[in-house]
Amino acid sequence: MADRARASRAGAGETVMPQLWMPGDGGEADKRHAPATLRNRDAIAAVLADWLPPAGSVIEVASGSGEHVIHFAAAFPHLHWQPSDPDPAGLVSIAAWRAEAGLSNVAPPLALDASASGWPVDRADAILCINMVHISPWEATLGLLAGAARLLAPGAPLILYGPYIEADVSTAASNLDFDANLRTRDPAWGLRDIDAVKAAARDAGLAFIERRAMPANNLMLLFRRT
Repeated sequence: MADRARASRAGAGETVMPQLWMPGDGGEADKRHAPATLRNRDAIAAVLADWLPPAGSVIEVASGSGEHVIHFAAAFPHLHWQPSDPDPAGLVSIAAWRAEAGLSNVAPPLALDASASGWPVDRADAILCINMVHISPWEATLGLLAGAARLLAPGAPLILYGPYIEADVSTAASNLDFDANLRTRDPAWGLRDIDAVKAAARDAGLAFIERRAMPANNLMLLFRRT
């Protein structure tokens, strides 16, 4: 879990440090910083290099602070990146990181609630979602899967990253502690059973393709539109 801290306003000529952030938190700073992004972005990018299409548009659902999408857009300049988030403060942060990066292949962020029956975009060549499934109600995951089925062409990927519960794999103590902490923040949050996610994806019209173990007891999951 990311630590939280207030960013102080710097005087003239001084650097304003971005705010440490958890989804849903408020704050005055425009740019927010999720510390986990610095730790996991390169490992995630290495898998994305295998799973993303050679060209086209990628929608990132629940972009959070916006740091991931900026890093991936720089790493994969042949793709057009569309960040999104349901949190107005998150959208401000994404826009601030985008403005600073000045990358031509990152679109302005969209207000997008994964659980909504309609999204403000009608197609994508890939969908990426990092650390949302466990920090949102189950309805958001169901909406994400349904949205991917609507927007993706057959064979196009939905890529998920985060911690999961697996029936045949011992859950790390740190993940159990994280799960308990999430549920104290919101009883509707918490680590999801990977088999439940696979079953819901299958019902939505998405085939599970691959699981990759990642650092810090996380997983990347690849689904493709059937």
